[in-house]
Amino acid sequence: MRQSQLLLTTLRDAPADAETASHQLLLRAGYIRMLAAGIYSYLPLGRRVLRRIEQIVREEMDSAGAQEMLLPSLLPAELWKESGRFEPYGKDLMTMHDRHERQFVLGPTHEEAFTSLVRGEISSYRKLPVTLYQIQTKFRDELRPRSGLLRGREFLMKDAYSFDTDWEGLDETYSRIFKAYERIFTRCGLNFKSVQANAGAMGGEGGNHEFMALADIGEDTLAVCSSCDYAANLEEAEAGGMLTGISENLMTQPAAEKFHTPDLRTIEQLENNLQITTDKIIKTLIYSSGDTCFAVLVRGDHEVNELKLASAAGVAAVSLADSEAVRTAAGVESGYVGPVGLQLPIIVDRAVAMMAAGITGAGEKDYHLRNVVPGRDFLLEHVADIRNAARGETCPKCGQGVYHFHKGIEIGHIFKLGTRYSDKLGAVYLDASGRSKPVIMGCYGIGLSRLMAAIAEQTHDDEGLLWPEELAPYRVHILQMSAKDEEQTLLAEALYEELSGLGLETLLDDRDERAGVKFKDAGLIGIPVVLVVGKAAGEGRVEYWDRRSGTKEVVSGAEAILRIGNRTR
Repeated sequence: MRQSQLLLTTLRDAPADAETASHQLLLRAGYIRMLAAGIYSYLPLGRRVLRRIEQIVREEMDSAGAQEMLLPSLLPAELWKESGRFEPYGKDLMTMHDRHERQFVLGPTHEEAFTSLVRGEISSYRKLPVTLYQIQTKFRDELRPRSGLLRGREFLMKDAYSFDTDWEGLDETYSRIFKAYERIFTRCGLNFKSVQANAGAMGGEGGNHEFMALADIGEDTLAVCSSCDYAANLEEAEAGGMLTGISENLMTQPAAEKFHTPDLRTIEQLENNLQITTDKIIKTLIYSSGDTCFAVLVRGDHEVNELKLASAAGVAAVSLADSEAVRTAAGVESGYVGPVGLQLPIIVDRAVAMMAAGITGAGEKDYHLRNVVPGRDFLLEHVADIRNAARGETCPKCGQGVYHFHKGIEIGHIFKLGTRYSDKLGAVYLDASGRSKPVIMGCYGIGLSRLMAAIAEQTHDDEGLLWPEELAPYRVHILQMSAKDEEQTLLAEALYEELSGLGLETLLDDRDERAGVKFKDAGLIGIPVVLVVGKAAGEGRVEYWDRRSGTKEVVSGAEAILRIGNRTR
């Protein structure tokens, strides 16, 4: 491709609202343009990179035994109501009505559509297992779209769905797709981690994993063991410490003692005024689910994990009670609530249950209790891991390493759905004995446009993008320093023709621009190899610029061709 004919405009500066490196560089280098908030157009360079990502995904999904399909983006709302997801998805769901007032959904994901398809196509165990996938545009009405392609309202996604006759079959399929994902992200040149995660709105009955590209701007926090291979999203990471039983000497501890703490309501105030560390304080928080209130106990230096708490309480979701609800439920204002004598169900975090004693609210304004012993002064009937794991604490899996925290960008998520959707939508099959059974499902997603941004976030330098070899829009970028120099034109054209003849897609900068402009643009665009045709053209020599290593060396045109050929083998 000749750059003089390419639809490409680079920008000296990124728009003020582009805060992440990937957003800035993809805009400045002419890969994308914003049409509306969270909605982007892919210019020729951007589309080429996206196609290369799609090709890697197709190759690995096909090798894992999946079959590509394409379903509509416009989905009947009845399907979503049938699965029970229409209301819970809320305002994130983009909906519309046709001229007959029939309601439709612009698909953010396709569990319902694929399950509906399979229930009409498969009725016998003989046609199972099967794994189906598509690459398609999705829609989610994000409240605050941001960071360019990392959180958009319209995005490209690969979503796959597996259908098996039993859980053993699902386990095999899940493992196969898991390995395919590892190959995909490795081929994309990413530094990534697979972590245990929460299923969220997807639901399901089995395990699930997220694949995270490590990046400082990531919205997710990952807890990673320094010794074993355990890693999990912070919302799912198991907190250290196991309850081994109530201490035998708890009855020998001093009796709980009430003391005056006027206007000391917060953990920080107690720490500063009482000269104690926060791990000696037991926080008593009041949560609600529907019309039910209950108390939650965590150490003063720990934070409640509401996903874990909801699971421990056996409810779909929980919320922290407001000040009025706290007074009604506990009989005292927030900050002075304590577990001793509290007439509410209590869920106790494991770390609290292991404390020898602690300071709690006294259930009376301006008073606290010291020497409160778990198991003696309040019951330990419901103990669970309900807090966020803490940096530096011992890994509960191996007992050797400690947690390190990393930020990550979610680039893939896989789920064992079980019969979550097949039960609701009636996707059943007849087994060998003629009995009707629900299919066992799995779900596997990769945000392809988000993946493109994550790669850009990890692979750039001060000059611009640094695409991995397999993803670059072109393999070689030839810069002709002077469009009017005959010797340069002859050599640049000869290199262009030879590289193109070898099947190596090449971008030739033949524009009548200053050398500085061409170098600046080449640095921004990020093609792996740049050949600079300048003053040495009469000798048949070029400057070989390896963008990823930053090295520059003057070599013959023949040597440059040989090096490029060796890189692509």
